[in-house]
Amino acid sequence: MIGERAVQRISSTRGFAKVAPHVVPALDRAVHRLTRGRVLLSARMLPGVILTCTGARSGLPRRTPLACMPEDGGRTWILVGSNFGRTDHPAWTHNLLAHPDAEISWKGADIPVRARLLQGEERAAVWKTALAFWPPYAAYQERVEREIRVFRISRR
Repeated sequence: MIGERAVQRISSTRGFAKVAPHVVPALDRAVHRLTRGRVLLSARMLPGVILTCTGARSGLPRRTPLACMPEDGGRTWILVGSNFGRTDHPAWTHNLLAHPDAEISWKGADIPVRARLLQGEERAAVWKTALAFWPPYAAYQERVEREIRVFRISRR
């Protein structure tokens, strides 16, 4: 199996950023559905959730598989809107800004959550932890002019 560092190097490339947003979420959604919420393919390297939030413009439910950093024994999670180092913020971040109440599927359980955008010193501290957790976030930030959004989601 490919080592963690090799996966991190590959995931830091521009080529990966072009392909991954189309392939990784589709595979994650399919595997998640087939296993009835018990398995996320991408969670083989990083913990992951399926975020269900309300579309900012459409008002429709939107399901997005995301890597996460669990905190406090699974009572809160950090979500990083890196978009694989692509220019724009990912749609799910716009959705959470417009509608912070959402739901996650975490290890097969559906959990109602509320999202909060981190800013200032709080964001800086979490960003430092995120870089230690998944070093490719640094490469993603270097490629874009926008500040990557970081959210803390908590059980409602």
